Amino acid sequence: MQSYQKLLLANKAWASDKLRVNETYFDELAADQKPEFLWIGCADSRVPANEVTGTAPGEIFVHRNVANLILHTDINMLSVLQYAVEVLEVKHVLVVGHYGCGGVKAAMTNKDYGLINKWLRNIKDVYAKHEEELESVPEFNDRFNKLVELNVMEQTMNLAKTTIIQRAWKKRNYPHLHGWVFDLHTGLINSIMEIPPNSPVESIYRYDLQEEEELALHYSKG
Repeated sequence: MQSYQKLLLANKAWASDKLRVNETYFDELAADQKPEFLWIGCADSRVPANEVTGTAPGEIFVHRNVANLILHTDINMLSVLQYAVEVLEVKHVLVVGHYGCGGVKAAMTNKDYGLINKWLRNIKDVYAKHEEELESVPEFNDRFNKLVELNVMEQTMNLAKTTIIQRAWKKRNYPHLHGWVFDLHTGLINSIMEIPPNSPVESIYRYDLQEEEELALHYSKG
């Protein structure tokens, strides 16, 4: 039996088990989704959002990419963020990195990885910003772990710099932003930082949303 066929068999067993407990389970699941959380995590196969948080289908909205980056040029991530925040109205956005992240480790080297260099450049920028702090850590693994944490912090702060988050803060005083790091050796999540709604944002990244809304209204009237 091929490995992918085992996945299909496991799916049938899972579906059967759910129906055994609740015969309307999939009718309820298909009806709607109202997740409270948006998880923006690493694509690493060892960090499945639902499993490590004990959440069921429908409870957590998920976006994953290499090294859990929040980039203002990433239309895919921004589309997920906008849908989660403005349509699903999630209350919490979780940026979740993990110790032992291959993307972060690769960014610490001078090796040419081809196309992914462009993506890893964003982590190198985090390293450059915090170079003095990082270079003061003598052991490589400790420095590696520190960069994982700093990367999560920078990406969480990048969320607060988006109009999507700032507009939601103004409109409904949500969502809370969280920076977490998952430890593969313990299975535990460490909370690195939190940014409550309407927290201060560096002035250059703050948007005058009232002016923006008035301008949109002006153009809608022709």
